[in-house]
Amino acid sequence: MSNKNQGQQQGKPKKTAIRFTREADFPQWYQEVIKEADMAENSGVRGCMVIKPWGFGIWENLQRRLDKRIRETGHENCYFPLFIPLELIEKEAAHVEGFAKEMAVVTHHRLVAKDGKLEPAGELESPLVVRPTSETMIGESFAKWIRSYRDLPVMINQWANVVRWEMRPRLFLRTSEFLWQEGHTAHATEQEARDETATMLEEYRALAEDWLAIPVIPGEKSESERFPGAVETHTIEAMMQDGKALQAGTSHYLGQNFAHAADIKFQDKDGGESYCHTTSWGVSTRMIGAMIMTHGDDDGLRVPPTIAPHQVVILPIARDEDAAARVLPAADELAEKLKNYVAFGDVVRVHVDKRDMNTGEKRWSWIKKGAPIIVELGPRDLDEGSVMVTKRTRIHDKTSQKVEAFVPTITEQLVLIQYALFDEATAYRDARIKTDIADFDAFKTYFENEDVHTAGFVRAYWCETAESEESLKDLGVTIRCLPYDQPEDPGVCVITGAPATKQAIFAKAY
Repeated sequence: MSNKNQGQQQGKPKKTAIRFTREADFPQWYQEVIKEADMAENSGVRGCMVIKPWGFGIWENLQRRLDKRIRETGHENCYFPLFIPLELIEKEAAHVEGFAKEMAVVTHHRLVAKDGKLEPAGELESPLVVRPTSETMIGESFAKWIRSYRDLPVMINQWANVVRWEMRPRLFLRTSEFLWQEGHTAHATEQEARDETATMLEEYRALAEDWLAIPVIPGEKSESERFPGAVETHTIEAMMQDGKALQAGTSHYLGQNFAHAADIKFQDKDGGESYCHTTSWGVSTRMIGAMIMTHGDDDGLRVPPTIAPHQVVILPIARDEDAAARVLPAADELAEKLKNYVAFGDVVRVHVDKRDMNTGEKRWSWIKKGAPIIVELGPRDLDEGSVMVTKRTRIHDKTSQKVEAFVPTITEQLVLIQYALFDEATAYRDARIKTDIADFDAFKTYFENEDVHTAGFVRAYWCETAESEESLKDLGVTIRCLPYDQPEDPGVCVITGAPATKQAIFAKAY
């Protein structure tokens, strides 16, 4: 049931289903939304999480859509080992330096009983790194597979878990183990590899905006923010409801750096020997965290219909056996009618909640889970040929709809909810991008004095020097990207006052 929080609405205390509001305590609100939506929980291993059915169902729908596009763009799925020999990692110096502090290392291969306890024994001759990413392992395989230009391009993807030791874990956003996909490709020419990098970033943009209803800014990372060992890193950056940025997906042009390290070369058409140009790209369960912080409200989660495990939840209202005998079959019949319709390329996903519990509790549980449409069906509704409909965009506006009108418009109603979430998030983001900050004093004042009502992005000219970027650290600000849509005219760097030709997105970030 709902809880009272401070706040006024038309002279009455505002009731919300989440104990913490976004305005009062955004981090606690985030954790509470996950808990009340029954999405995930911390495990007994610090930094690792248990993803529960509702959260995993969201991941599966996201995964299914992206996997389809990965295949349609010419890639094949495969799988590589979880353990990577240390000597392979050491081959790519820049890569090691970037990940060294996050790596988990296996040093023993068995346990023995000693004084009633199990202790590690049998030390490995060479330590094994638990996969933080697979460039080095896949590079070794590419070196075996590729002999001639006829073998190229090689375009693969794997769905896997990775481990990056996390000191300050937060469910879905930063966990020591998380789920993701990582694509890796090898090409004969630089242009082919650059085209691949751009293609996959566009797929991530479409996934974020068209599927998750999260507006993003695509662009290139600054040198200090690049993936370790990459020539270029391209990114999509999203704004959360606390004004912070979240990197939602990246695509890397690796040049020939990893090819030289792993000896990935081929005989070209002229009979000479060339090194491949490689790429890598990935998104993770962090996308679910982005969805929560973009769309959640003070009553819980709001899941875009595209990825909701249940797009329509039907709640039969039956206070006695006679009512149940009428309502339960009618609920099943309504569900079957709805399944005759398609939304976003799939049959409408409908769930009839027959749990033996108070209807109000059931309704609020689905509100907190973020089910897009909640339908209540009782004896009176049956007599009137109608249903009570709650759309998760506006939970306090229950409307009565005739069944004959509700069923055939279900696709349209789901599409409108999807658009409403995207439009709302876009309006929020656009209102919080500052474009009128022209000097460093104003820049510092903004980031030092921002609060929940003003926090956001600054878009301004930048001179692209490492020294100027370094000066941002004391403010806790980073350059999120250099957006692709750049102005034609030059300007003045907001940090140094020097001439600049490009604008950057500046923000505090997760």
